[in-house]
Amino acid sequence: MANPAAEAVSNKSSRIRASRGDLIFDIVNYAFLTILMIVTLYPFLNTLAVSLNTADDSIRGGIYLWPRIWTLDNYVYVFKEATIFHATLISILRTVIGTVLTVFCSAMVAYTISRQDYVLRKFVTIAFILTMYFNGGLIPNFLLIRDLGLINSFWVYIWPGLIGVFNLIIIRSFIEGLPESLLESAKIDGAGDFKTFFSIVLPLCMPVLATVALFTAVYQWNQWFDVFLYNSSNIELSTLQYELQKILQNSNASLTAKTAGDAFANAGNSGGNTVTPFSIRATMTIVASLPIIMVYPFLQKYFVKGMTVGGVKG
Repeated sequence: MANPAAEAVSNKSSRIRASRGDLIFDIVNYAFLTILMIVTLYPFLNTLAVSLNTADDSIRGGIYLWPRIWTLDNYVYVFKEATIFHATLISILRTVIGTVLTVFCSAMVAYTISRQDYVLRKFVTIAFILTMYFNGGLIPNFLLIRDLGLINSFWVYIWPGLIGVFNLIIIRSFIEGLPESLLESAKIDGAGDFKTFFSIVLPLCMPVLATVALFTAVYQWNQWFDVFLYNSSNIELSTLQYELQKILQNSNASLTAKTAGDAFANAGNSGGNTVTPFSIRATMTIVASLPIIMVYPFLQKYFVKGMTVGGVKG
């Protein structure tokens, strides 16, 4: 017969070893996460510090997390452009409209190709996937956009990327993981495909739709090359990213008359009014990143759930 006192001592020793192991794990885990946070945040904080520091002083280097000489001249230089606020409005409209339409259309197509009774589901899926590996190239795409009458049009930002194959696959995988009994119950109750899609599938797909919405919003907000290709002659359709790109190019061009060595030599008596491509680049990064960073916390819980559940087929 086992000794109760010996068993109690043994159990207590096991709990102590387990608690010590948990403590060591927590310490290592928190230390790793702290280092990861510092590594992740440092580039952004450093860029913010450079953008708030005088441009001539930034050339000297040595700026890490805090501006050495505070100034808002870099932001004044960026926002003094008359077109910047209208371009920001176009970027917002492009991001909102493009995200809503892309998510909705991608969800409809994903629901269609997820149905086992759709006879062309494999063919359509393969046709979509092939577009991820093959495309016509820049010139054929430009000719297609021109023939569609989308040159100098706002909708050139929306229609060509309306269906993203990567987003399509994520949503389809999520829908295939939903309980089939829910869809069958809807059919028994007399619901058609549209009723099933809007009443059952869409509400249940909110996590993955939020994930795709974040992907799409970041893409739409950061795009500037399509503006250069299709709408560069129409200032009314210019976006924030394209205007910031032009500001940086103008700053680079102005530097040709004054070398970096001259700027460093005059840093002591310039009064901090000189703007350099380095400071403008940092300012542009902050201006372009803040809107998306502000949106991300509202979608974070859906984003994590959508990425983990959408990648696993139930």
